[in-house]
Amino acid sequence: MTAKMKRRDFITLLGGAAVAWPLAARAQQPAMPVIGFLNVVSPEMFAGRLQGFHRGLKDAGYVEGENVAIVYRWAENQADRLPELAADLVRRQVAVIAATGGPASALAAKLATTTIPIVFGVPEDPVNLGLVASLARPGGNLTGINFFTGELGAKQLGLLRELVPSATRIAVLVNPANVQAAARAVAEVEAAAPTMGLQIQVFNASTGREINGALAAVARERADALFISGDPYFTIRRVQLANLAARYAIPASFVARDFPQAGVG
Repeated sequence: MTAKMKRRDFITLLGGAAVAWPLAARAQQPAMPVIGFLNVVSPEMFAGRLQGFHRGLKDAGYVEGENVAIVYRWAENQADRLPELAADLVRRQVAVIAATGGPASALAAKLATTTIPIVFGVPEDPVNLGLVASLARPGGNLTGINFFTGELGAKQLGLLRELVPSATRIAVLVNPANVQAAARAVAEVEAAAPTMGLQIQVFNASTGREINGALAAVARERADALFISGDPYFTIRRVQLANLAARYAIPASFVARDFPQAGVG
């Protein structure tokens, strides 16, 4: 073969490689990152907050389906399903887990992995929950936000007192299935009540039927107002709670505006 032919063959080979290189490079590019989304409720119950989650991602430069994928795992109001759902996200090797919907999701995610980053949102001190070592130095693979709604029981009670100045007997609704949160809410309210001249009566409910019974009992006992403690299950049942408070004409204090917005007005 002549030198000329060799040179021509080389140029042809180089040109072919130049065309093929972008395709090969694209093929070797890693797939878009995957977020694991873990929540204790159902998509319908979390619709508004899910929209906010997507807006936050977009503000950070991520759009689902374009440059990030999201694997959703919903416990459908069955908290005992969270550990397996979290384990499934770990098996899928997601890049990060968004443990939304309160402590149950965050704790399940923490038990599932010590390496995948976890971002949580909780209504109370994450140190007391055992999620992080300290606020200044969280350590481990978890970080997140404390919304403080679980730590403002006295403040919420004070606002209820301002709303109904004549009130002396306050009904407090807690979810006994959420043992620590219920005990903390009762302790805070009972500690603050005497300084406000209020008497407290605690009512328990952890199912829809029990909520119906508890609100009916509150009405029969002629409580002056109703204090509903912060609890993920009560958020799920916010329409029921708001409508029952309206039906029985009981002034009520909630931890978030979602509750009155969900009611009849």
